Amino acid sequence: MEEVGFLGLGIMGKAMSMNLVRHGFKVTVWNRTLSRCDELVEHGASVAESPAAVVKKCKYTIAMLSDPFAARSVVFDKDGILGEICSGKGYIDMSTVDTDTSSKISEAITSKGGYFLEAPVSGSKKPAEDGQLVILAAGEKALYEEAVPAFNVMGKKSFFLGQVGNGAKMKLVVNMIMGSMMTAFSEGLVLADRGGLNPQTLLDVLDLGAIANPMFKLKGPTMIQNSYSPAFPLKHQQKDMRLALALGDENAVSMPVAAAANEAFKKARSMGLGDLDFSAVYEIVKVPEKSS
Repeated sequence: MEEVGFLGLGIMGKAMSMNLVRHGFKVTVWNRTLSRCDELVEHGASVAESPAAVVKKCKYTIAMLSDPFAARSVVFDKDGILGEICSGKGYIDMSTVDTDTSSKISEAITSKGGYFLEAPVSGSKKPAEDGQLVILAAGEKALYEEAVPAFNVMGKKSFFLGQVGNGAKMKLVVNMIMGSMMTAFSEGLVLADRGGLNPQTLLDVLDLGAIANPMFKLKGPTMIQNSYSPAFPLKHQQKDMRLALALGDENAVSMPVAAAANEAFKKARSMGLGDLDFSAVYEIVKVPEKSS
């Protein structure tokens, strides 16, 4: 790829863009709070004053933003990418958004002659830092093929899923399952503890059985220690649960487990836990009386 633009330097975007820089890509970055660009600049990135300025400079621009509102904002607001997108330029949105947001952005980009690819990722802070994300792309196949070298730096595997919307749907399904699992896992840890069992022993047993998985292995020990440094903020997990439930509504799929998990994450947000890791949902199971 030629010079790459990168919009959004939160927990994920910073790690992903840093991998691009370290692997020799020429990168121009932008973030709403421009001071967050400083570390990337120290490692050789350039900085631009607006999303439009990034697109003007770069043939391809990647965005990694917090939610559908932020994803739409960098496209449609003043000095947004629509001001400079044109024939021959590509836009790759790696944010987790709903299919309607992705479709609206796609229509706006293609109406100006640009190419669009949605490419949300499965993985949180550590996989982003290690270049081990799973990338779920959909949209313009030619842009996907152009982006593969960058995807290979940011992720361990990328999938091309067809038309715009399919990447967003796949990501929401994955995160819905993850949030439901985390809620059930939290209940299990509390039940073991209240039943007089050692939660660490539960982790050891789980790790040897059919439901062993990296999330339980990674999050379990920190949950037992009441440590919730945000790899994936709880407020974003709840946002994804909400969007997944809306997708369920559209497709007439009954999702009682996901709905219950969403209520748990909402309760955790109401307790002020939104900026902690999503595993902090454990706290509302542990101390339910505090939520009343």
